[in-house]
Amino acid sequence: MPHIALVSTFDALALDEDMPPLVAALVRAGAKVSTPCWDDATVDWSSFDLALLRSTWNYVERIDEFRAWTRRCSQQTRLLNPPEVVDWNTDKHYLAHLHRAGVPVVPSRFVEPGEDSRAALRHFLAGGVDSLSAGRAVPFDQFVVKPSIGAGSRDTARYRCTDADRALEHLSRLVDDERRSALLQPYLASVDQLGETALVYFGGEASHAFRKGPLLRLDSALVEGLFATEEITARQPGADERALAAAAYAAIPFAAPLYARVDMIRDDRGAPVILELEMTEPSVYFGCAPGSADRLAELLITRSAG
Repeated sequence: MPHIALVSTFDALALDEDMPPLVAALVRAGAKVSTPCWDDATVDWSSFDLALLRSTWNYVERIDEFRAWTRRCSQQTRLLNPPEVVDWNTDKHYLAHLHRAGVPVVPSRFVEPGEDSRAALRHFLAGGVDSLSAGRAVPFDQFVVKPSIGAGSRDTARYRCTDADRALEHLSRLVDDERRSALLQPYLASVDQLGETALVYFGGEASHAFRKGPLLRLDSALVEGLFATEEITARQPGADERALAAAAYAAIPFAAPLYARVDMIRDDRGAPVILELEMTEPSVYFGCAPGSADRLAELLITRSAG
């Protein structure tokens, strides 16, 4: 009987919708299951045959501590996904890697600590999206400011181009005050009608997909707590979305991870583009796909055996 840890954090344990069905599936498959918190110093990680990152959603403000913990944990048990994947995936600079690999991504302008935030925003609003713009100007009248290391839409907001002063306050706080890298992205209006398509991979194979409703509202307050509430429904992805997800997955610079979630939206021409590639602690919404929790449970038990 393998002993498997589904790793969370105290504030997320009661909020993780994926935890109960995965625990049940693992027990049905013959595993012993625990739900320890990554930041509980009393946990003996060597007591587990495998540890799965499940809902470690408070890592953003403690990113260095979290990354150091993944390395310690992986020395005591098998951690999935492993530390090198976590290091790469917790920072949205991976979008530049996907872009260089020829994978279409949402046009993005990174703003780094030490850079002139005002000048960067002015350049972005003038159409200078930078190297992730697919070589063409992308028309927009609204845009998004977000941190490059972030989760659950925290510290992410949507602005009109006429709200540049408010956006600059947000950007300056991230880049100048908190010394965090940030992204500027055009707000692609298709998401208001179509939402996002999220396609989930388990063990290198496409498992299921779901629709995420539009999340960012104009003039709304920044998210408080671990994440913003999302509207989730099952979705059958289009052939072009499946092809894009497969291209993004193939561009991951590691061996096939245990799990990955590819989030896509459609651009101003109707083509799907990558919004995010989640391989650290993604919600996968087993309820949208009967049998999906059991498939992941079987993979976990197989991986726990070596």
